Amino acid sequence: MTKFYYVDLNTIHQARGVIIAIDVLRAFTTAAYAFEAGADRIYPVSTVEEALHLKQKINGALTLGEVDGFQPPAFDFSNSPAEISRANIRGKVLIHRSSAGTQGLTQAAQASPDSPLLAASFVVARATAKYLMAINPDWVTFVVTGADRGRDGDEDRACGEYIEALVNGGDPDPVPYTRRVAASTVGRGFQQGGMAY
Repeated sequence: MTKFYYVDLNTIHQARGVIIAIDVLRAFTTAAYAFEAGADRIYPVSTVEEALHLKQKINGALTLGEVDGFQPPAFDFSNSPAEISRANIRGKVLIHRSSAGTQGLTQAAQASPDSPLLAASFVVARATAKYLMAINPDWVTFVVTGADRGRDGDEDRACGEYIEALVNGGDPDPVPYTRRVAASTVGRGFQQGGMAY
């Protein structure tokens, strides 16, 4: 039976097994929408500078993301699922930088370079659980990327717990889990108009 662990960006070095970085608000929701809109590939990076440097190396690549919730001036798109779903990105390579989600991916890749690495949010939770059930790993580590800089990360923790319940053979009602998104510190920030969606 698969064992599940939860870490954050400060304890990511403790990750084992399959590592799943979760960023519900907004990075990996945006990434899912980008693939749905036809993006060919998405490269996660840590910094704005890294994103812009990589953009120069990949012909036709576009940048998306945020720093502290807001689009860097040199980026093509913000970290918004709504914006990216309307963008003409079919066949494009995207370079993605965010303050939480892509940090989780890049740090996990450095901490455990041989571990399978996934990105998840609620929009891909069932697909993530289906993949885990197919490979039946001994260990899964969820990286709660939103638990940082005074944020509780409960939107990401709720997503991990939902995926865990699915893998454990249940068919849980998603509503109690998704309600936690709005109640989380980042969710409340969006509702109060402190962040663009």
